[in-house]
Amino acid sequence: MNLIIRLLVTAVVAFFLTKVLSGVHFDGFSTALIFAIVLGVLNLIVTPVLKILGLPLTIITLGLFSLVINAVVILIADYFIDGMKVDGFWWAFIFSIALSLITSLLSGIFSSSKD
Repeated sequence: MNLIIRLLVTAVVAFFLTKVLSGVHFDGFSTALIFAIVLGVLNLIVTPVLKILGLPLTIITLGLFSLVINAVVILIADYFIDGMKVDGFWWAFIFSIALSLITSLLSGIFSSSKD
Protein backbone atom coordinates (compact mmCIF):
# COMPACT_ATOMS: atom_id res chain seq x y z
CA MET A 1 0.00 0.00 0.00
CA ASN A 2 2.89 2.36 0.82
CA LEU A 3 4.35 1.77 -2.66
CA ILE A 4 1.09 2.71 -4.35
CA ILE A 5 0.81 5.90 -2.30
CA ARG A 6 4.40 6.86 -3.15
CA LEU A 7 3.76 6.22 -6.86
CA LEU A 8 0.61 8.34 -6.77
CA VAL A 9 2.40 11.16 -4.93
CA THR A 10 5.21 11.08 -7.50
CA ALA A 11 2.72 11.08 -10.38
CA VAL A 12 0.73 14.00 -8.95
CA VAL A 13 3.85 16.06 -8.21
CA ALA A 14 5.31 15.33 -11.65
CA PHE A 15 2.03 16.25 -13.35
CA PHE A 16 1.76 19.57 -11.52
CA LEU A 17 5.43 20.36 -12.11
CA THR A 18 4.75 20.19 -15.85
CA LYS A 19 2.26 23.01 -15.34
CA VAL A 20 4.98 25.13 -13.70
CA LEU A 21 8.02 24.17 -15.78
CA SER A 22 7.64 24.97 -19.46
CA GLY A 23 10.36 22.55 -20.56
CA VAL A 24 8.69 19.32 -19.38
CA HIS A 25 5.48 18.08 -20.96
CA PHE A 26 3.05 15.20 -20.27
CA ASP A 27 0.08 14.31 -22.47
CA GLY A 28 -2.07 13.71 -19.40
CA PHE A 29 -2.20 12.34 -15.88
CA SER A 30 -2.03 8.77 -17.17
CA THR A 31 1.34 9.60 -18.70
CA ALA A 32 2.47 10.99 -15.33
CA LEU A 33 1.39 7.74 -13.70
CA ILE A 34 3.35 5.73 -16.27
CA PHE A 35 6.29 8.08 -15.64
CA ALA A 36 6.16 7.33 -11.90
CA ILE A 37 6.22 3.59 -12.57
CA VAL A 38 9.06 3.84 -15.11
CA LEU A 39 10.99 6.15 -12.77
CA GLY A 40 10.62 3.60 -9.97
CA VAL A 41 11.96 0.82 -12.20
CA LEU A 42 14.83 2.99 -13.44
CA ASN A 43 15.71 3.99 -9.87
CA LEU A 44 15.80 0.30 -8.99
CA ILE A 45 17.92 -0.86 -11.94
CA VAL A 46 19.79 1.99 -13.65
CA THR A 47 20.51 4.46 -10.83
CA PRO A 48 22.73 2.10 -8.78
CA VAL A 49 24.83 1.33 -11.86
CA LEU A 50 25.22 5.03 -12.69
CA LYS A 51 26.10 5.84 -9.09
CA ILE A 52 28.83 3.18 -9.03
CA LEU A 53 30.24 4.40 -12.35
CA GLY A 54 30.05 8.03 -11.23
CA LEU A 55 31.42 7.46 -7.75
CA PRO A 56 34.74 9.22 -8.38
CA LEU A 57 32.97 12.31 -9.74
CA THR A 58 30.48 12.20 -6.88
CA ILE A 59 33.32 12.20 -4.37
CA ILE A 60 35.19 15.01 -6.15
CA THR A 61 32.05 17.18 -6.37
CA LEU A 62 31.04 16.37 -2.77
CA GLY A 63 27.85 14.62 -3.90
CA LEU A 64 26.62 17.18 -6.43
CA PHE A 65 27.15 14.75 -9.30
CA SER A 66 24.20 12.77 -7.92
CA LEU A 67 21.97 15.57 -9.22
CA VAL A 68 23.36 14.98 -12.70
CA ILE A 69 22.65 11.26 -12.36
CA ASN A 70 19.05 12.04 -11.41
CA ALA A 71 18.69 14.28 -14.48
CA VAL A 72 20.08 11.52 -16.70
CA VAL A 73 17.52 9.10 -15.26
CA ILE A 74 14.76 11.60 -16.12
CA LEU A 75 16.09 11.79 -19.69
CA ILE A 76 16.14 7.99 -19.90
CA ALA A 77 12.51 7.92 -18.74
CA ASP A 78 11.72 10.52 -21.41
CA TYR A 79 13.23 8.19 -24.01
CA PHE A 80 10.98 5.29 -22.98
CA ILE A 81 7.69 7.19 -22.52
CA ASP A 82 5.90 8.38 -25.66
CA GLY A 83 3.64 10.96 -23.99
CA MET A 84 6.49 12.70 -22.18
CA LYS A 85 8.85 15.32 -23.58
CA VAL A 86 11.78 17.03 -21.88
CA ASP A 87 13.27 19.94 -23.82
CA GLY A 88 16.85 19.35 -22.71
CA PHE A 89 19.29 18.41 -20.00
CA TRP A 90 18.79 21.57 -17.94
CA TRP A 91 15.02 21.10 -17.86
CA ALA A 92 15.56 17.51 -16.73
CA PHE A 93 17.99 18.80 -14.09
CA ILE A 94 15.53 21.38 -12.72
CA PHE A 95 12.64 18.91 -12.94
CA SER A 96 14.57 16.22 -11.05
CA ILE A 97 15.55 18.63 -8.27
CA ALA A 98 12.01 19.95 -7.88
CA LEU A 99 10.51 16.46 -8.05
CA SER A 100 12.91 15.15 -5.41
CA LEU A 101 12.35 18.05 -3.03
CA ILE A 102 8.56 18.16 -3.26
CA THR A 103 8.14 14.38 -3.20
CA SER A 104 10.40 14.12 -0.14
CA LEU A 105 8.48 16.88 1.60
CA LEU A 106 5.10 15.28 0.90
CA SER A 107 6.35 11.82 1.84
CA GLY A 108 7.59 13.23 5.13
CA ILE A 109 4.22 14.84 5.80
CA PHE A 110 2.29 11.67 4.98
CA SER A 111 4.59 9.40 6.99
CA SER A 112 4.56 11.70 10.04
CA SER A 113 0.74 11.84 9.99
CA LYS A 114 0.62 8.02 10.27
CA ASP A 115 2.78 7.97 13.43
